[in-house]
Amino acid sequence: MFEIKTKRLVLRDMTPADESAFVAMSQDAKYQRFYDESDCDPDKYKELTNLFIAQATEEPRKSYQLAIECRDSGKFIGTVCLRLEDNQQASMGCAFSRASQGSKFSHEAALALADFGFTQLGVHRIYAETISKNLPAIKLCKSLGMRQEAHFREHRFFKDQWWDTVVLAVLRTEWGKA
Repeated sequence: MFEIKTKRLVLRDMTPADESAFVAMSQDAKYQRFYDESDCDPDKYKELTNLFIAQATEEPRKSYQLAIECRDSGKFIGTVCLRLEDNQQASMGCAFSRASQGSKFSHEAALALADFGFTQLGVHRIYAETISKNLPAIKLCKSLGMRQEAHFREHRFFKDQWWDTVVLAVLRTEWGKA
């Protein structure tokens, strides 16, 4: 099983035991505010758990969708992912349970996975796309040294309205200099 350990966290491949906590996290109203209702269906998160487990066995591996476990409690507190694309590009994202927010776990997890991408996988550029009103996600990206590269106006439609999205990115040559 793949894993990365940090001071407070274990980032590891998802297992069937993570499903109930992953589904519960997705049902929180605060979590759902930047997602289409259909994207938060509990059955979808059950399917995603199985998909992430299957992706961990692919050769070559293209997706590191990892469970985040608190080292002290051993509890599932969220997910972080690095999806490898063509031309040494990778996209990144994360999601955390409300109970674990505010503890800088997201920064610790994203920093460890991005560093793995740059130093072990040879990724050239890591980017993230999010709704422009998702200020915590934008703040996280900037804390990793990402800069805003694009702002797409009225790019996504859900919850009966158009939403702007932003793309933030960091290059391997910039990594660790922020």
